[in-house]
Amino acid sequence: MSETNKSFKHWCIVELFGHSKIAGLCTEENIAGTNMLRVDVPETKKQPAFTKYYGSAAIYAINPVDEQTARIAAENIGSGQVQEWNADTFIDKINSLKPVLDAPIKEHEFEDDDLFDDDEEEGYQTTDRSEGGY
Repeated sequence: MSETNKSFKHWCIVELFGHSKIAGLCTEENIAGTNMLRVDVPETKKQPAFTKYYGSAAIYAINPVDEQTARIAAENIGSGQVQEWNADTFIDKINSLKPVLDAPIKEHEFEDDDLFDDDEEEGYQTTDRSEGGY
């Protein structure tokens, strides 16, 4: 059972490492002995409401905003909820790609010699290092 710390409860736009963002109602929650940021993303036209948890190491910045701004940001960010993946959905995905995977591979229209003739181009110079010397 987790216990929510009510001392932090703000609508925010959260910037995460990896150049991604999420927006929603943020609270701090202790899970498995560590405090995490809980983000309750509101329902938008593109997705249902969902909740995500983040450890402090994943967070670059927390920008408190008013509720309307957070809802507009959630609509525009479209961070999306995690999709369920299990063996059945994976097999269905592979089967949907089967026609593409079974298609013949097109061969390039150049000769093998064309791959390694770069050193004969005008202006190309070798160095001791490229010839194996140091």
